[in-house]
Amino acid sequence: MNETVRTADATSTVGDTATSAVSGTTTSTPGPPRALPDAAPPQWHRGITVLAVISMFIGTRAEWTRAMAVHPAVGYVLSLCYAAILVFGVLTLVVRRRRSLARADVGVLLLGIVMAFCTYVLSHSGSDESVLTGQATHAFLHGSPVYGQAWAAALHQAHVPMTYTMSGSADYSFGYPPLAVLLSAPLYAVLGTNAITLVPLLALIVGAITLWVLLPAPWRSAATAVCLGFPLLPAYARMGYPAVIALALLIPVVVRWPAIGAGGRLGRGGVIRAVCLGAACAAQQLPWFVTPFLLVGLYAVRRGELGHRAALGVMARLTGVAALTWVAVNAYFIVRQPSAWLDGIALPITQHAVLHGQGIMGISYYLTNGSDRLSFYSYGSTLLLLGLLALFVVFVRRLGPAATVLPWCAFYLATRSQDGYYLLMTPLWLAAAATVPSSAFAAAWQPRLPVLFRHRRPAAAALAGALVAPAVACVAVAATASPPVRIHFSQVLTTKTGITQLSFHATNTSGSALKLNFAASTDGSASRYWIVRTGPATLAPHHSADYVLRPHGHVYKLPGRSALRVRLRVFTDGPLTVSSADVPVKR
Repeated sequence: MNETVRTADATSTVGDTATSAVSGTTTSTPGPPRALPDAAPPQWHRGITVLAVISMFIGTRAEWTRAMAVHPAVGYVLSLCYAAILVFGVLTLVVRRRRSLARADVGVLLLGIVMAFCTYVLSHSGSDESVLTGQATHAFLHGSPVYGQAWAAALHQAHVPMTYTMSGSADYSFGYPPLAVLLSAPLYAVLGTNAITLVPLLALIVGAITLWVLLPAPWRSAATAVCLGFPLLPAYARMGYPAVIALALLIPVVVRWPAIGAGGRLGRGGVIRAVCLGAACAAQQLPWFVTPFLLVGLYAVRRGELGHRAALGVMARLTGVAALTWVAVNAYFIVRQPSAWLDGIALPITQHAVLHGQGIMGISYYLTNGSDRLSFYSYGSTLLLLGLLALFVVFVRRLGPAATVLPWCAFYLATRSQDGYYLLMTPLWLAAAATVPSSAFAAAWQPRLPVLFRHRRPAAAALAGALVAPAVACVAVAATASPPVRIHFSQVLTTKTGITQLSFHATNTSGSALKLNFAASTDGSASRYWIVRTGPATLAPHHSADYVLRPHGHVYKLPGRSALRVRLRVFTDGPLTVSSADVPVKR
């Protein structure tokens, strides 16, 4: 009975009293005394560790199979990892002491690191992002321009999937802030292109360890599972995504972030966090979206504690340190290529990439035959982001713990709404769940809106609806618009493996001249643009023309009978439109 009481006390007080190495502040809340170190661990702690152990299984067989064929030594290590998974599974369920389970958590973390390196040895060929980062790093080391350079040949030689744009081209230039280049440069001189994929993997491992250390003890194996166990984040790291570096830098910022500047002092820990925030924003663009929510939420917490002037002082110091860090990382490139640098770091937002993802744009891309108002998806995404930020300000006491999740909701409305924008930042969700309770915002400042006091729930619902209504309206415009190009096929030439030629009659039903770019798809992605053998490049308003297309490589290969639908995509840029038609292929 006494042991049960001690266990319950330990569960209820975990994280109530914590000294953060990052923030440099100590926060305490009254509560029952801590359990003795030799008390039995809470059952939910066992559950989290078991889930982390289970996450190691996912995808491991495929890696082991490949390793035994091409790298047997790695296969033997993975076989030992299988044994370790089983051992830790047993230990997690049978150990009787908190200290013993804590040791098992350490073992699970080390197992995740070993397996991450094993999978890296097997596959680190990279992606279009790593190829571009590699070219940029090479140019930087040789004193050549980094931004505004097109490296099309390198991308095609690497045979990696590319980001195609609505204008009929592809993303051939480096379009990220430069921190990944600066971090990769020293290793690049020794390891060559392997450095471009090794640096993000090392950043992910450092981020996993950092999150593991900063989380309350029962939560720590969740950090292992999210960062290293499930295969998605390690895969992005092995492909050389700069966003992984940004994630690692954001982790110490997000853990217990409402404590930053407590008492009116930024302190050493606050300065470290500000530096990490600025560096994260200098690594990739995703931190740009979460930063306003963190700053607004922090101002509300500090104003509730210290008042307006002191809260502004804390925010000014925090923002100033972060901004100076960001400028320091970018300074060389700003001085050397100011215009190209600005265009480069804005490229993911301005490039007009072809539609892709699981978001609402699928209405126009997958369900209907297109839309001549695609820009309204982007307008809706921007308006939703602003609306959610306004809601966050008005209802920060309720929405504060969700600061690390809310920004990504806006991507669901964008024309590029792929899952990478969401899952790459999921460790931040865990950090918030474990260390940012709703009680941290109980005294936060909120704007005093009289209508909310008179009719609280109806007024809150109406305000929320009003703030997101413009975004919904924009999406409705885009989703209900008609495709501007009608297509009628006259001939489809095929072989046993795919399509070799398409002939069709196209009609521009819009009032604008359209420069047509043609691609094909059998799934969520579009192919490389097809070659127009006959037919005008630009189709005049309300005019028709006959087209003959040939795919690159002479044959557009079809992936077996599982592909039930082959679609011809017609993209235009200025205005942004897409028109689709089913290709009558006999299977």
